[in-house]
Amino acid sequence: MGNLSTKTSLPPLQTVPRCETAKFMGTWFVVGVKPTYLETTCSNAVENYTLLEGKKHDVDIDFQYNDAEPITSKLKSLPQRGWVQGEDKSNSSQWKVSPFGPVRMPFPIIELDDDRYDYCVVGYPSRDYCWIMSRKPVMAEDTYDMLTKRLTENHQYDLEGLRRVPQKWTKEERSKRGLDEVIPDDVLSE
Repeated sequence: MGNLSTKTSLPPLQTVPRCETAKFMGTWFVVGVKPTYLETTCSNAVENYTLLEGKKHDVDIDFQYNDAEPITSKLKSLPQRGWVQGEDKSNSSQWKVSPFGPVRMPFPIIELDDDRYDYCVVGYPSRDYCWIMSRKPVMAEDTYDMLTKRLTENHQYDLEGLRRVPQKWTKEERSKRGLDEVIPDDVLSE
């Protein structure tokens, strides 16, 4: 039958060797996504990660996005909880995330700018989903291309369904979402 590959025969995703949990915290812009049903038309998607102490979970994740058209469509929010896995929770790329109820979904960090943490990619074991994220609302085209190439070559992703997430910001929208310190003026739309 040749070299047929199915999702069930895919090897486990290889995560980055280390991810400093504290350094990963903060604001991430979702610039590319192989979407869940909630994200098929999202725009201005932003995730904010907050490290916790003394709670039942390790990280609060606030996912906010506009549905469909940036700026003019309704702002939606999906608060999530995260659990850092492994013996060294200060330096792990294996997480679990709960978008709702008791469900804990894998959250493997499979690509990461290991110097400044300017970009990352979060995968999913079945390869049905992935999130390409950046610390800024724009990502250099060569960086985006490098990450999509790594998704196919290093992680056996089929990129059918991958979409760029529109990131169009005005001063008003930036301020309303509390991102004045994160989004520079030179990327704002009129």
